[in-house]
Amino acid sequence: MRLVFFGSPSVAVPFLETCVSANGWETVAVVAQPDREAGRGMKVRSPAVADAAKRLNLSLRQPASAVELLSVVEEFQPDLCIVVAYGRILKPETLAAAKLGYLNVHFSLLPLYRGAAPVQWSLINGEQKSGVTLFWLDPGMDTGPIQCREQTHVSADEDALELFGRLKTLGQESLKKALGDIRAGNVVREPQEGESSLAPKIKPDFGRISFNMPAAAVHNRVRGLRAGPGCFLSLKLEGDRVLRLKVLKTELESEEVGPPGTVLRVEANKGILVQLNPGRLWFREVQPEGKKQQSSVDFLNGLRLGAGDRLYVDS
Repeated sequence: MRLVFFGSPSVAVPFLETCVSANGWETVAVVAQPDREAGRGMKVRSPAVADAAKRLNLSLRQPASAVELLSVVEEFQPDLCIVVAYGRILKPETLAAAKLGYLNVHFSLLPLYRGAAPVQWSLINGEQKSGVTLFWLDPGMDTGPIQCREQTHVSADEDALELFGRLKTLGQESLKKALGDIRAGNVVREPQEGESSLAPKIKPDFGRISFNMPAAAVHNRVRGLRAGPGCFLSLKLEGDRVLRLKVLKTELESEEVGPPGTVLRVEANKGILVQLNPGRLWFREVQPEGKKQQSSVDFLNGLRLGAGDRLYVDS
């Protein structure tokens, strides 16, 4: 059976490899976003999936418009299309051009967290479970019927990088099984049921945190944005200087109250314990602007501060 794979970033590459190795399926083409300028030097770069397609000697197409995209699908006449983080909403006429349809891999338990950032928002909201849903695309935003879902527990300190890694593995296993089921004629189209929620794209400024926020909210935001765009404090220093400090890893301590920003303890193996509003939070790994990642203890020592001192943020 003929398969066309749609995807762009690195997260999609393992799923392309799963499709290529699937018994009874021929990956006849790969569709990725066009090459674009990126990085500080604004060099033209290919999407990771495009690079993988070249490495695997697969036919690659990078259409720049909806018209071009439809012509690609019509050219290869697939039985099935697999979509993983392609980055473009597909129009109804394109969705109708594949015999069985388009099966999308989504990193949440739909109908929860429909949108571009499901892993991030699930952690920001402190969810204790997550998963992967394989569903059939329709004209809505992640609203199509479900082929299968797999659930997993989320620990209190797991961040987006760690959860993404586990969900990729879980998703590959689900996709491998789904391809076998579909090839055997077991196509499931179960309607989505239950309460829905949205997971829109996250803007960089959402990563700004403050000692005047609840400790649990800061901890969950740091976890959720670990894979990007990241969290940061704008610390006030001597001489009216403001330092942008990336916060990479935190750990919840308690819900006690006190003056926000007070450094309560300094421990080499844990970091610095800071009072928030309310709650206390260990700041473990940080990265000052323009410098390498370091422990929060080393950072505090560099400021010649310690337990009992108070940190302030720029409003």
